[in-house]
This record gives sequence, C-alpha cells and structure tokens, in this order.
Amino acid sequence: MVRRVALLTNFIPPHRLPLYQAIAQRVSEFQVFISTPMEANRSWQANWEGLNVTVQKNLTLQRTWRHPQGFSEPLYIHIPYDTLWLLHQYQPDVIISGELGMRSLQAALYRKFHPKTRLIIWATVSEYSEKGRGWLRHQLRRVLLPQADAVLVNGNSGKRYIRNFGISEEKIFFAPYTTNISPFLAVPLSKESEQVHRLLSVGQLVERKGLLPFMTTLGNWSKNNPEKYLEFWIAGSGTLKETLAAQPLPENVKVKFLGNIEYQKLPEVYAEAGIFIFPTLADEWGVVTNEAMAAGLPVLGSLYSQSVEELVEDSVTGWVFRPDNQEEIYSALEKAFGTTKEDLAKMRGMARDRIQYLTPEFVADNILEAISYIT
Repeated sequence: MVRRVALLTNFIPPHRLPLYQAIAQRVSEFQVFISTPMEANRSWQANWEGLNVTVQKNLTLQRTWRHPQGFSEPLYIHIPYDTLWLLHQYQPDVIISGELGMRSLQAALYRKFHPKTRLIIWATVSEYSEKGRGWLRHQLRRVLLPQADAVLVNGNSGKRYIRNFGISEEKIFFAPYTTNISPFLAVPLSKESEQVHRLLSVGQLVERKGLLPFMTTLGNWSKNNPEKYLEFWIAGSGTLKETLAAQPLPENVKVKFLGNIEYQKLPEVYAEAGIFIFPTLADEWGVVTNEAMAAGLPVLGSLYSQSVEELVEDSVTGWVFRPDNQEEIYSALEKAFGTTKEDLAKMRGMARDRIQYLTPEFVADNILEAISYIT
C-alpha cells in the first residue's frame, strides 16, 4: 500500500467527496490541499467529512472565459502560493495535482527536486472545454504535461486532448466523474403518465449550459406540435434565470423553475421527471448525467459533454445532438417525444444498468492503478 498521497485541488464539491473518501481508504495516508473552501459562484456548502484537509494560502484571480461557441462566463484562477512549503512539510510519496495551472506547476517543481516523489496530473478536460483557452495556457501545458509520471483523464475526449501534447498512451488512466449513485438508484423506475415525458434540467443557469438555444428549439417543436402538452422543470440558479423565464414559448409548454436544490434532495427531483435535458455547449464531464441515468432517466444530451459521449447511446439510453445544430436538437426532441411509454420504460432500465459500474470505488481503483504504475 502506498504510504503517503497528497491531492492538490481547488475545492471539494459534494459529488467528489465519496471518491476522495474511497481513495483515503486505499492508501496509508491521504492529505487534501484545497485552494478555497468553496468558490463564490457555487451554492454548495463546504463539507470534507472524514478527510484530512488543509486550506492553502491562496490568491484568486477572476477573468472572463470567452469560448468559440459564443458564450462567456467568469473564470476563477487559483494560485495557492504555499504549495511548495506544504509539500516540503508533508513529504508525499505521490502527488495528485488537479487542473493544469499554477498548483501543478509547483507540484512539478517539487517533483524535480524530490526525484523519489511521483507526480500524477489530474486533467479534467475535454476537447470542447479547452477551446478558446489561449496561447499561454497551451504553452504551459506543453511544458507541464511531460513532467507528469501519469495523467488522469475523464474519458476519451480528454485522452485525445492530452495525446496532442505527446503523452504516451500507457501513461494515461481513466478517472471519470463519479458520485455516490445509491440514493439515485433508489428512485422508482415506474412513472405516472404525467411524468413520462416531463423534462428536467439540473445545473447552473449560465450561457455555457446551452439552455437558451435548447429552449428556442423546444419552442419551435412545440409550435409545430400543438396537440402535445410539455412540462420543463429547471433546477438551479444563475445569471440567466430572468432571460430564460422571459423566453417566449407556445401555450402548450409550461416551464417551472425550482431554484437551488440541496444535493441530498436531488433524487426527489429526478423522481418527478421522465427525461433529463443536458444541452451544454462545453463541459469537461457533467456529473448530472450520472445522477440522471442512475435515477432511471434517459438523457437528451449534448455531445459536447464528455459524460454524454461516454455514457449515452442514441435511442437506447437517451438521444444525442450537437447543441450548435438546431436541426439535431429538433430531431432529438422528435425522437424523444415519439418514443412510446413502453419503450421509455425500457430505456429507463437500460439507463440505470449502463451507469451501475461508475461508482466512487471503481474510479478510486483506477486511480490506484495509476499509482501502482508509477511506484
């Protein structure tokens, strides 16, 4: 068993906690160093139950990320400037460093002067999430990635991105986003008639999530199918709420805003819906896909989300589209609403079966495989 592992990361979101707890159970010592208890644009409460956590001395810069897809949103850049000192005090055998910025650069520098320590970079990226990141970031990654003894990626899109920097295939290990799916697996697969085609979206109400272009197409589809009554429930908050609420929609579409939902209560929300909507314009993963499929919801989702690319099979566990192609969104809606209640019941079971393997324990074992490879 590896003696001492240090994890460097931004903060601990609630869906990450079970994974970190599973890693802690598999190594002798596990210390998590975070830049901030929680980022300002997150509604979650900080919780690191059962973990040894150190909050670093940190400088946070805020800039605007402008993506080629046309959206922009605030981006927090954390510079935990006491990383080298804390690593010197802790003397880890293995460093797992999240992101591809200053913390990983400091971890690589520590690795250079402590050659017995091994470095794993946890690159939570996809080809779509990294568009428009800029020349300087690209150059930093070109220097940084070869310093790692192994690299963790979410899925095949992340792997393709990392391979562009000359990283050999044997050094890349899969560590998809995961969460404790047990509460979602407990959601009944049976649905009342009014729930079967009820749409649900969960997440931040920001441009990147693609709800505006999706609602435009949903409105067009509903206008062309006036005999169909649709309900669209939206959980979450963000700067786009008023804009979404003001979207003109036909009378046969009812939109219900649920506001922020405590993470522990999310299964209750999934239980009320029949189809999950995830039209993101760029996402490194999208753990809501895991939650929805575990709850038995087929996912009508964007291929610009790595979770949809990895988990959703068209017309089997959901329906896929490119979110910048209105015809594909329309076609996906046509297929979803044209699916019979009997076939939707089968899809709910297949969606749940597809996600059963993706547990915190499974991903922790993958990470331990990476550790075993380099030690």
